[in-house]
Amino acid sequence: MQQKQPSYNMRELQLHILDILLAFDKVCKEHNLHYYLVFGTMLGAVRHKGFIPWDDDIDVAIPRPEYEILIEHADEWLPKPYEFVCHETDSKFMFGFGKIQDASTTLIERKHIDYLGGVYIDIFPIDGISSNKLLQRIQYWRYSFCKKIGYLLQRDPYKHGHGASSWLPLLVHHIFSKDGIMRRFKRVMLTYDYGKSTYTSLLNDGMTSVMPKRYYGTPTPVEFEGHSLMGVECPHEYLEHEFGDYMKVPDEAHRVSHNFYYLDLHSPYRDYNDTREFVS
Repeated sequence: MQQKQPSYNMRELQLHILDILLAFDKVCKEHNLHYYLVFGTMLGAVRHKGFIPWDDDIDVAIPRPEYEILIEHADEWLPKPYEFVCHETDSKFMFGFGKIQDASTTLIERKHIDYLGGVYIDIFPIDGISSNKLLQRIQYWRYSFCKKIGYLLQRDPYKHGHGASSWLPLLVHHIFSKDGIMRRFKRVMLTYDYGKSTYTSLLNDGMTSVMPKRYYGTPTPVEFEGHSLMGVECPHEYLEHEFGDYMKVPDEAHRVSHNFYYLDLHSPYRDYNDTREFVS
């Protein structure tokens, strides 16, 4: 089955988030922060020298110690209208990673998710993880539990009606708090010290993100849309680990885009009249 085509101009969105990436790259160079293009962005750099043609997001990763520095200083370092968002800066943001978003735009990814912001690039912290496969699984199970609870806390409990399907989300709202589950989320991610670990993870992407730290290595220049940005030191090992036969272009049925609920590249999200209702 062919994937539904997005209703927005893909290339216009790509160029918009590319500007965010370039601003982030400049901040990292000015303040000696190390980052890597990851996931589909790294794949696009190697296979397409830029965006995967049907891809409408950008993913970068930064070692946990430097991610914490970014949280502390992003407001003073990032040029307007860009802003760094994570749970530490916005209690409604219920994810274990951050985003740099453009406050002059408006984006609602999913109708039933209680978050309103601008178009963005994802910033993932790279955390240490045990080299023991069983302990890796245990940490991922703990992470997955927190992620599921966080999803239910930000989702409209009545997404599927007021019947039995609403009972579990309402129970979760009664038992857990957003701040409490996010504190637990972070404790799980920080189980192992990044500096002492030989394996790393970006657990939001599942167990496939668990790999030797040396795959990231020293940030290494790679071409992306005509710009020299920072990729992983071992691109073949990294991409083969993430995607398998990564140079093979998928057929149209497997080319996935976001298809956002609402997107406006020309209006600030703070001016958007959000009439959706959620249980707090």
